[in-house]
Amino acid sequence: MAKNLTNPLKAALRKRMKDILTFLPSEIKEHQSIAVTEKVLQSEAFRTAQRISIYLSTHLEVNTTYLLSECFRLDKDVFVPSYEGERMEMLRLRNLYEYNTLPLTKWKIRQPNIRDGRENALTNGHGIDLFLIPGVAFTRNGGRMGHGMGYFDTYLKRHQSIYPHKKVTLMALAFHEQIVNDHELPLEEHDVRIHYIITG
Repeated sequence: MAKNLTNPLKAALRKRMKDILTFLPSEIKEHQSIAVTEKVLQSEAFRTAQRISIYLSTHLEVNTTYLLSECFRLDKDVFVPSYEGERMEMLRLRNLYEYNTLPLTKWKIRQPNIRDGRENALTNGHGIDLFLIPGVAFTRNGGRMGHGMGYFDTYLKRHQSIYPHKKVTLMALAFHEQIVNDHELPLEEHDVRIHYIITG
């Protein structure tokens, strides 16, 4: 994982993306978020999935709030990330009331407490059908760069080791501005490739 943190090309790309997303007007982010949401809702992967992992967005990411409410409306099982140290778990959220009452982390992200006793996707015997994944930059052929901590790469490998025969779909949600050329995003051995990159 340390190699990921110190890769100078990735570090430079992260800084460039942060600057781009920080100055991207909120109305453009909102417009693209709505378009991404509609594409996800119309996808076969979403329609056929019962258990969905969905990230709780920050202001620099495609907004997932509407997707979250649609998941609840459609009676899908919703799992959201909870971070503790170097570990990430996917914990069950049952409704919008639970979402609205989640505490905020120091990064201003809503997050359930790992110790709350919520249903855990790795131990419930079912796992996740569809992962809706954030990131900093993506390539059209499934390359993804996160924030450098390796949370999702590590989690997806744990999930695969526990549910080796489960068919899982990995879908990333991105603004147009986050798509880069292959040579701009150096992929490493531990980087997990995404099946679908959805943009607005």
